[in-house]
Amino acid sequence: MEELQQQQQRFLRRAFVKKVLRRIIGLIVLLCLAYGLVALVYASKTIYKVKMNYAVVLERLGGRREAVTAVGWHVRLPFFTRIEQEVTLMNQQLLLGGQEEPMRIISKGNVALWTSAVLTYRIRDLNVWAIENQNPMNLLQGDYDGIVKDLLQAEPVDKLISDREQVKDKIYAALKARAINQGGPTLEGKYGIEIVSFVLKETRFGDKLVEATEEKKRRELIAEAENYAADQEASRIRKLYAAYVDGIQALQKSIGRPDGSTDNAILQFLTQQKWATAYEKDQEGQNTIVIQNTESSPALTLPAPARPEVKAESKK
Repeated sequence: MEELQQQQQRFLRRAFVKKVLRRIIGLIVLLCLAYGLVALVYASKTIYKVKMNYAVVLERLGGRREAVTAVGWHVRLPFFTRIEQEVTLMNQQLLLGGQEEPMRIISKGNVALWTSAVLTYRIRDLNVWAIENQNPMNLLQGDYDGIVKDLLQAEPVDKLISDREQVKDKIYAALKARAINQGGPTLEGKYGIEIVSFVLKETRFGDKLVEATEEKKRRELIAEAENYAADQEASRIRKLYAAYVDGIQALQKSIGRPDGSTDNAILQFLTQQKWATAYEKDQEGQNTIVIQNTESSPALTLPAPARPEVKAESKK
């Protein structure tokens, strides 16, 4: 009897364990199915969430498109509706040329410059942005680049470098109110956006132009130094001339005759000697020969050249 009771207890325990295992396995299978169903629903976005400052564009089966802006969870019919895109309504940046690196432009004076800029905007009308425009980002990038480049290239190079604030405000006003084409819409009207700000990040010359500018400045400094030295030398010469003129006038008075006339020969000789003394101090070491001339050419007698016959006889 005891052995029979023990066998019955073992059988009951085995049955209980099997029952518990079957229930656990069934529960796991149900959980897996539920998770898979939820994952499928989430992956298909049958139930989707609209976050704050975001919006969703839905496409219905009949082709109608609508914007969903209410924040929270929403349900859509699978296979009959499609989430076309999710759009952020927060402030966004748009780089000049669509890249961080500066863009090369040509100023009004045909000078090459490198510049970069940032436009900050936000979407105000989702129906205009996402429904009336296909690939609105690409379209906005093209119109933005065109307006900014037109305005930058119409400015002289000195204004682009030294008066950046005025140029920046001028471009901002144009982006806000200027029509893309004459009689056409503005950027804000065409894309349903609000222009928040515009900033010029960098405006600089090319490397070769910088080198040429530095070389030009160096030459200008050298020319200024040379002009200054020339002015100093001219001033020195004028002072020297004035001093010698005063000396000659004083000399003329001192050698004057009692009757008021002047001995021109003595005056010319002394005058030439004074100028000769001045020129002998020339920095280049030139020598000055002074020939006294008193109204007539001096008589110069040069020795006659020796005859060849005389040389030959002397040799003999």
